[in-house]
Amino acid sequence: MADIHHPKRGSHGYWPRKRAKTETPHIKSWAEGNDKPKIQGFFGYKAGMTHAFIVDYRPTSTTSGREVKMAVTVLETPPIKIAAVRAYQRSSYGLQCSGEIWSEKLDPELARCIPLAKNQKEKNWDITKDAEEIRVIVYTQPKLVTSTPKKAPEISELKIGGGSIDDQIKYAKEILGKELKINDVVKEGDMLDAIAITKGKGWQGTVKRHHVKLLLHKNSKHRRMIGTAGSWHPSWVQATVPQAGQMGYHQRTEYNKRVLKIGENGEEITPAGGFPNYGVIRNSYILVHGSIPGPVKRLIGIRDAVRYQRGVKIQKPEITYISTTSKQGA
Repeated sequence: MADIHHPKRGSHGYWPRKRAKTETPHIKSWAEGNDKPKIQGFFGYKAGMTHAFIVDYRPTSTTSGREVKMAVTVLETPPIKIAAVRAYQRSSYGLQCSGEIWSEKLDPELARCIPLAKNQKEKNWDITKDAEEIRVIVYTQPKLVTSTPKKAPEISELKIGGGSIDDQIKYAKEILGKELKINDVVKEGDMLDAIAITKGKGWQGTVKRHHVKLLLHKNSKHRRMIGTAGSWHPSWVQATVPQAGQMGYHQRTEYNKRVLKIGENGEEITPAGGFPNYGVIRNSYILVHGSIPGPVKRLIGIRDAVRYQRGVKIQKPEITYISTTSKQGA
């Protein structure tokens, strides 16, 4: 029985623990916008990790203002393209899509994912008349990333936040059918949330999946089994009982990750011999403090931080050294 000295193992915040439906992360909530309209999210590919020496920007840290060694994650961020604009209206059932406007300039690779409209009518922007929220449908360009073996782009929906609705509609008209770079969305020093599908580990037992204790060595036949499957009544096995099953390949969100650097030349960040299982970065990239869910080559969704409240000033971090030594173990 669980008590303060022996709490239950495993989080019940996500149940059932099953495989994610798609490898593309779905962003469901957004932060409040600023004065000017902008897209509040972006996508990149996880290249790997390295370390850097950075002047500690955290005001409450014991090493604040001093040079410290930090683990950093590198994301390759080729430009994304705006395929369509969606308008949402508020109803008694929540936000409802009132219509969408598609661009006439779409990459032929997009036909690998969805059927493309051949004869589009004149764009009818009347659907945005009573809109309360404007979002855009974007798609990635994996063909620009030589480290990923895919050609089919990933499609997702991002919110336009900030300013008035009229300003957002005007901004949507400007970017429809165009490319957006990481510099148009993110600035150095910004705080972001990273959303991704975690590394899949397949079917695992209770010890690895829920971190239950091993039974005594005198236990009959098995040590890595659970001691009990629950009480007699109720007469079924409850969901709180740790059992074997799928582990990993779930969508998870890492909150409050600071962008330390945005670069255009990937060669300056690529270690000698390339990142393990990834290779050389050939597009723009961002450097993020700490770790991010998922293996290398996994698509990572980033958005403006929704839970950030404490006051670290948004300013460009002072980086003194970034390690580009070989990660091959040599």
